[in-house]
Amino acid sequence: MEYIIYCDESVSEGQYFSDFYGGALIRSIDYIQVNKALNEKKAELNLFKEIKWSKVTSNYLEKYRSIIDLFFDLIKIGKIKIRIMFRQSALVPSNLNKEQTDKGFHLLYYQFVKHAFGLVYSDHPEEVFLRLYFDKLPDSQIKNEQFLNYIYGLQSLSEFKNAKIKIRREDITEVNSHDHAILQCMDIILGAMAFRLNNLHLRKAPGEKKRGKRTIAKENLYKHIYGQIQSIYPGFNIGITTGKTPREKIWNMPYRHWSFKPKEFLIDESRYK
Repeated sequence: MEYIIYCDESVSEGQYFSDFYGGALIRSIDYIQVNKALNEKKAELNLFKEIKWSKVTSNYLEKYRSIIDLFFDLIKIGKIKIRIMFRQSALVPSNLNKEQTDKGFHLLYYQFVKHAFGLVYSDHPEEVFLRLYFDKLPDSQIKNEQFLNYIYGLQSLSEFKNAKIKIRREDITEVNSHDHAILQCMDIILGAMAFRLNNLHLRKAPGEKKRGKRTIAKENLYKHIYGQIQSIYPGFNIGITTGKTPREKIWNMPYRHWSFKPKEFLIDESRYK
């Protein structure tokens, strides 16, 4: 058995929320079915190029709604698990040394992979291998390689050993999202959350009295995505960690948000909503 995890990142510095990370997990036994269904849907909708949040327009809104509906259908029947992590910008990390500050992007990404899915609580009787596909990392090659090596080292942690989770170094790699429909759909959800949490649905171009068509289209797609999430969790609050769930039950959740809180922080009142 293998778990395939696609990972991506979005807004690193937002007015209200920053450091967005997203992941989609698929079991190897489901991968062919899931990938085939998404690619066939894209072809049906004539979406032959990469789909992503930054490409959302009023002309493509209905097509994006359609592919997202299929994606959530797969989430609801347990074929895909989605995790979104972010940090409230008002909570400014304190007491970080220079190395921690320099590696902040990768350190948070590491925490996301380690904890967001509840991997150590996954219910498998035998060894399971992880395949981790990261959308191209936006940093130097040296730092990125160090990060990927840290991810490889997760299997050495006692909790991962006890859960019989293993990782082969060749199964940790950067990929081009253009070639992976699962990653593209996850990017749309991640982008929608960063968009709404930072109140970008209210943005107007300089000198304009009304919002642009693209902004309105993105807000409409966000609302559609939010409606899908609410069908799983009625009353879902996108800005907080999902529920007061015991750690051992995180694995079973089809969709979850994690509002990461630094251990030590200062409060910047100007960045509260």
